[in-house]
Amino acid sequence: MVVKTHCKGRGLTGLHVGASNVRRYFPRDISVIELQLDHLQIRCCLSPDFWDDRPEIDDPRLCAWLESKQFNAKADRTPMPLAMIPSGKNSFKLEPFGMNGHAKLRHFPPLA
Repeated sequence: MVVKTHCKGRGLTGLHVGASNVRRYFPRDISVIELQLDHLQIRCCLSPDFWDDRPEIDDPRLCAWLESKQFNAKADRTPMPLAMIPSGKNSFKLEPFGMNGHAKLRHFPPLA
């Protein structure tokens, strides 16, 4: 799935997952997901409004990783697309898009 970085101010960067991705990949009964960020694996809590009106993932470690990769290095903080690839139950691998602007995305069935 394709997600985008989001910024709510200086130093606050997370992921905007999008409502359609939330419906497809995130069962309502989960409150935590695992993200693989290069060699680092973190657990992120999902807020109760994740499924309703705020399909975003915010975590200080995720923020630090995104900032270290300079995904929001532009002065205007334009959202950058990333590939969020299912890698197990409630687990995803986060990868940047390739140099040509495309990720090598494969189709994955929704998680049950």
